[in-house]
Amino acid sequence: QVQVEESGGGLVQAGGSLRLSCEVEQHTFSVYTLAWFRQAPGKEREFVAAINWNGGSTPYAESVKGRFTISRINAKTATFLQMNNLKPDDTAIYYCAVDRRRPWETPTTADEYPYWGQGTQVTVSS
Repeated sequence: QVQVEESGGGLVQAGGSLRLSCEVEQHTFSVYTLAWFRQAPGKEREFVAAINWNGGSTPYAESVKGRFTISRINAKTATFLQMNNLKPDDTAIYYCAVDRRRPWETPTTADEYPYWGQGTQVTVSS
């Protein structure tokens, strides 16, 4: 039993910043890989960033490199996505996803993640 919940979305002007949080609750604890995906209106869901169980692997989508940072204190702690220099193209629903099967890896496709949150809206005005 795994529950995933995102928070921290909102409305921000271009160039501004937001920090998203993802809380993961498990009936039986297991280390895990956590990823962020986003989906804008009329577009397919796309990979944003991921972090493995010990933070040793943190791949980013090319479009957010240098602007977004994913982090975790440890495998049992909430994961954060710091988003700086936001652009209107970043407007989307942001989803947190979890994989406990191969926590040493950081897949970048949505079908590799069994557990998902409900999403949090990020809107960036021009």
